[in-house]
Amino acid sequence: MIAAVIAALPIRSCVIDGEAIACDENGLAVFNLLRYRRRDQAVVLCAFDLIGLDGHDMRRLPIEERRAALARLLRGEREGIAFNEHYSGDGAIIYQHACALGCEGIVSKRLGSPYRAGRADCWVKVKNPAAPAVTREAEEDWDGRRRRRR
Repeated sequence: MIAAVIAALPIRSCVIDGEAIACDENGLAVFNLLRYRRRDQAVVLCAFDLIGLDGHDMRRLPIEERRAALARLLRGEREGIAFNEHYSGDGAIIYQHACALGCEGIVSKRLGSPYRAGRADCWVKVKNPAAPAVTREAEEDWDGRRRRRR
């Protein structure tokens, strides 16, 4: 479904940084729903960033410009893809609210930052240690099934 939604966008091509998610009845992304294919029909691409558009490399543009272009591209409601909203403010307070809601955590990105694949000092990911996804990762690490850390 995600590929069909992207193919229907009014563009020739794009590269979107995002994550396929399936939400539970509370609206929270739950990895096991994907892992065990319990909700294939409800999988959505949560779009974070626009890396390329119609053959143009956008990685050097500031994050605000890339996200504004992504928001324009995804304006209106589209089944199968969702623009990941952002929140400006005190990161510690936003993190506390995310944890209280049961979210996996937050990613803080410095304004003006270009796109970087992998870890970057201008982007910081802080996980909620009580979130099911984080607990699952820790259990898999403990069991020795994971070969590398993210």
